Amino acid sequence: MAKPKLFVFSAPSGAGKTTIVKDILKSFPDFKFSVSATTRKKRPGEIDGVDYIFITEDEFKRKIENNEFVEWEKFYDYYYGTLKKTIDENLSNGYTTIFEVDVKGALNIKKVYPDAVLIFIVPPSIDELKERLKKRNTETDEDLRKRLERAQMELSYKDKFDYVVENINLEDAKEKVKKIIEKEIS
Repeated sequence: MAKPKLFVFSAPSGAGKTTIVKDILKSFPDFKFSVSATTRKKRPGEIDGVDYIFITEDEFKRKIENNEFVEWEKFYDYYYGTLKKTIDENLSNGYTTIFEVDVKGALNIKKVYPDAVLIFIVPPSIDELKERLKKRNTETDEDLRKRLERAQMELSYKDKFDYVVENINLEDAKEKVKKIIEKEIS
C-alpha cells in the first residue's frame, strides 16, 4: 500500500479551489477530506462535520490553549483551524488527506508535516476574481472588499507552494491537479 499523503490546497476566495477539491474527492474516492473547525455561522446547505466543524468561539479558544490545532487563524471576525487529531488519525489509518486552507495554514501544515504537498490555485486576474465573488452572491460589499484585499496578500505567498495551477478554464485546472496528484502518489 502506498504511503498516505497530505495534499493541501490554498487559493484566494473565488479562485475555484472548492470546486477543484470536490472533483478530486470524486476522482479519488479513497481520499479523506480534512474538515476544518470554524466559529462562523453555517451557510445554507452546509452540514456540520461535513463542510466544517461548527463550534463556539469559547470552544475554539479552549482548543487553541490545548494546542489541538496544527494551524488556525482568525479572519473576517471568525476563527478557522485544522485539528491535529484529524490528520494523525487519517495518516495512521492509511488515508491520503485533502485540505482546503488559507495560505498561512498551508505553510504551517508543511512545517509540521514536511511531506505535505502544497497546491495553490490562482485566478486569471483580480478582476475575474471580483466577478466570481459577486456572482456567488454570498458576500456583503464589506466582505467582498476584505476578500479582495486578502487575495492580494495570499497571491504573494504562491511561490512558497510546491505547485501553482492557474484556473482560467475550470476543466483544464481540474486535469492539471489530477496529474499532480497521480505523479505524487505513484
